[in-house]
Amino acid sequence: MFVRPAHPTRPETSLRPRSPRVLTALALTLVAGLAAPTADAAQPAPGRAGPARHGTAAPAGPSALPAAAYANVLDLKGVPEAAQPGEFNPVTVFADRGAWHAYALPSAKDPSSYGGFSGPLYIAQEYPWWLSRSFSRVRLTEAGAALDLAAGGTPEFTSLPGVLRQTYRLHGLRLTLELRFATNRTALVRARVSNTGHQPRTLGAGWTGTLLRPDAAPQRDAPAPIATARGVAVDFARVREKWDYLTDGTERFEVTHREAVRTTLAGDSYRTELAAPLVLAPGASRTLDWAESYTFTAAERSRENAAVRGVLARPTATALAGDARWRRYVAGVTASVPPARRRLAVKSLETLVTNWRSAAGRIRHDAISPSISYKWFTGGVWAWDTWKQAVGTARFAPGLAKSQIRAMFDHQVRRTSATRPQDAGMVPDAVFFNDTSDGGGNWNERNSKPPLAAWAVWEVYRRSGDRAFLREMYPKLVAYQAWWYRNRDHDRDGLAEYGATVDPANDSAEQRRLAAAWESGMDNAPRFDAALGTAVVANRDASGTVTGYSLTQESVDLNAYLAADQDHIADIARASGDGAGERRWRGRAAATHRAVRERMYDARDGWFHDTALDGERLTARGRGIEGAIPLWTGTASPAQAAAVRDRLTDPAEFATPVPFPTVARSSPYFAPRRYWRGPVWLDQAYFAEAGLRRYGHTTEARTLTDRLVTTAQGLKADDPVMENYDPLTGARLNSPNFSWSAAVLLPMLGGDRGRPPRTGPAPSGHVPMIRREPHRADVAASSVRGTVSRPRTVNSLSRTSWSWWWMMRRHRSVASEPA
Repeated sequence: MFVRPAHPTRPETSLRPRSPRVLTALALTLVAGLAAPTADAAQPAPGRAGPARHGTAAPAGPSALPAAAYANVLDLKGVPEAAQPGEFNPVTVFADRGAWHAYALPSAKDPSSYGGFSGPLYIAQEYPWWLSRSFSRVRLTEAGAALDLAAGGTPEFTSLPGVLRQTYRLHGLRLTLELRFATNRTALVRARVSNTGHQPRTLGAGWTGTLLRPDAAPQRDAPAPIATARGVAVDFARVREKWDYLTDGTERFEVTHREAVRTTLAGDSYRTELAAPLVLAPGASRTLDWAESYTFTAAERSRENAAVRGVLARPTATALAGDARWRRYVAGVTASVPPARRRLAVKSLETLVTNWRSAAGRIRHDAISPSISYKWFTGGVWAWDTWKQAVGTARFAPGLAKSQIRAMFDHQVRRTSATRPQDAGMVPDAVFFNDTSDGGGNWNERNSKPPLAAWAVWEVYRRSGDRAFLREMYPKLVAYQAWWYRNRDHDRDGLAEYGATVDPANDSAEQRRLAAAWESGMDNAPRFDAALGTAVVANRDASGTVTGYSLTQESVDLNAYLAADQDHIADIARASGDGAGERRWRGRAAATHRAVRERMYDARDGWFHDTALDGERLTARGRGIEGAIPLWTGTASPAQAAAVRDRLTDPAEFATPVPFPTVARSSPYFAPRRYWRGPVWLDQAYFAEAGLRRYGHTTEARTLTDRLVTTAQGLKADDPVMENYDPLTGARLNSPNFSWSAAVLLPMLGGDRGRPPRTGPAPSGHVPMIRREPHRADVAASSVRGTVSRPRTVNSLSRTSWSWWWMMRRHRSVASEPA
């Protein structure tokens, strides 16, 4: 992937806040910011108020389209009516810098929401909740009478990359509100009041807000507003509701004003008044600045208080630095993308950044969650998602890409583990703010996820040029590979199986089969149906001790992924100066490629299939999109690839109206709205189309990709990027604002082929490609999910299926999947 160089990338160690003049020029090309006439514009903001440490290595070159072209790429307008958003939040929100709170624009149809940003939506460690319809609504008065913000007509509500903006035109006045994130815990809000008339004006200014309380105890009693010297705060009581609401009693949301204010409380409502009036001569303006922070611990709050002081001392510099960072982000994701697709690229960027969560709780490094818009995806990080997300993120923020990989490897099992030393090297399926010892229910070590980590590491290196990162990850990747063959190769034939760990939750054959299906990432795919013969067998060490479980089938995608990761480890070995390691891993990759090519391809139907432990190809389970993975990995011979191409381009197979369904249309098990039994997942679509490109079938790849982008509902409009799509109608399915979909769209839009070329002897039948290590010059020329986890299986036609899953997980009475 990412063969074509993009914009130059600066080493992270050389990043500095730009000069005021450069900051101003950059910001003005992105967004007409609030240019308050204050001295703070002459110096960069201190500490975390400066450029984000994870986002400053992206390309700095100009975007080919003006910033206005990227206005409202997502519909971020909406106002909550209840504290709990529901499983799927109908309001798309904006967050940045890894903050654990987010906002939306008001609704033009609801004047009661005017003057404030919707929310915030805050994450109670793992679950999203609305604190208010709009906690900080600006109120202007004149001669004691409130001014109607709708007096000048319908306001303008606009989202731009990194900024939410509201503009109100009153009689002789203009009010502009802008919200940006200044740190990973604080949003900076600026209100500029301008006298556009011919007479002096004397105004009063204030803010009001009311809590939205959860309906049920104990979380209903958790929020408690308090007045502070500089504004207002909300403290949260300790609540440990495993499946709904988690707080430790140390969390706080706090509004801090730059100017002197006084605050009064009335139950769940408050009013803050500016101590001095705003006196505006004709043509004059005043800017009011305040910070809105959400912190988890007292120590965090102490550190953030210092950062907030810096932000409010230099609000203009903070805003300009943020605008410049977002300009680099936009340049990174649009550099190799045709103009007609750049809005979709920026939509993908905004999706990834909003789902970015900074280190908190058991998440030790900044990472990206699958979606802030879905309850069960909000507060955790999944391995398979992370590998794909990192590859997309590296295009605009290599530091964040590296950090999210570290967030998963922070929890790689060590040989010294007190609970599962037999799983040394395994990367867990999902990690959350809380693990089981903290009372969390979503942390999952019942299984791992498909091995794409070395691919992710290598692609991040290609964007960053950071050899130290390669050296850091090299032994971890080797340990992960060793775990797969030690604990997931039942018959020791060099082809691995998906499986399950020795875990209290994996206490029956059916539970173990279920966890093994989760390990594939394709939870309810037909090839894993118990009714079709899928079962599990125990794996034992030399002493006879059970070390884990395997499915009674060797999966084609798993082994192709393993082969690709072995190739990438060889690349990493070479870049790290380990020539012997490179030769060893290259030989191992060649053997794995050969085994997949010779034992998992069925010439009669021109497709790759899982095989039973006895070697039988499981063709009766139908063709699944996993059979195209050997093209992406370069495993297939040219003749095999041509046969797979014919299936991918056949309307009766995989060339559906929205191409690349997860199960072929011809299969008796095809179900266009049943998660992994038919819907189009964009990661698998990417692997398939990139595989076609790799083997020279570029016209077919381009045609199918163009059709997908055009027919998948909302991709080209302001709708969210979805988890998956109906392959026949294009209807949006399951989680909105889904990170890995956004991440893989970036290379798809740019036509990336999937892997760089490679040199050296190619295994017989393996597609040879020329590979070279990315030297510094090349880098300069390129830009840059307790006990169990909630299974990703759903009948999207019936939301009650989620309840089915949770009943299954709690009571352990399991069927193979929801009806």
